Amino acid sequence: MKSKLEIACFHLESALLAQQGGADRVELCQDINCGGITPSYDTIKQAKEKLSIDLVIMLNPSGQTYIYSNSEFEVLKQNISDLKQMGINGFVFGILDETGDINKKKNKELVELAHPLPCTFHRAFDKVNKPLDALEDIIECGFKTILTSAQKTTAIEGIELLAELVKKANNRIIIMPGGGVRSSNISSLREKLNTPFFHSSAITDNSEIANLDEVKLLKSKLS
Repeated sequence: MKSKLEIACFHLESALLAQQGGADRVELCQDINCGGITPSYDTIKQAKEKLSIDLVIMLNPSGQTYIYSNSEFEVLKQNISDLKQMGINGFVFGILDETGDINKKKNKELVELAHPLPCTFHRAFDKVNKPLDALEDIIECGFKTILTSAQKTTAIEGIELLAELVKKANNRIIIMPGGGVRSSNISSLREKLNTPFFHSSAITDNSEIANLDEVKLLKSKLS
């Protein structure tokens, strides 16, 4: 199976390099130090104008807790309503409750608001208590994809659970490996995981910008 490549981009420059390198989709966010938050509307607008490949937007107002106040939840709803009008291709978010489980009520409300645009449940999945149970909850909420390193720092470290998730998902949802995915290990991941999408920042130095050659290498190994 030929798999596709999504590049996580923390700046517009990375998004343009991702497209130039042959990526199939850009996940746009900002603030690499906290794992990504909602990018500015101005950056989204520029990206939409300059990209011809698919563009999905991370929605995350407050870093890596993934537990939101009522006011933050209202911001997320407003984000979706506003961005749907900009012609983007989907959203990336994930809400947990105080016990570390999937907040099915709030996630489902956002997925329904985003319809018909597809939604990805992001690496909040890597903080849940029971990942196999969480998988079923996320499917029930209507998400189309889960971005995960299977509760490890990198996808390679989590490869056994990733394989289990792919098997249990049984084509009901896409399991998209992310976290330390690079050209040096993507072939190993692909051999083990029968999944249609892989996720990488393609950053190979201490910067916050994707490396064009790395994007090209990643893409070539998925062809």
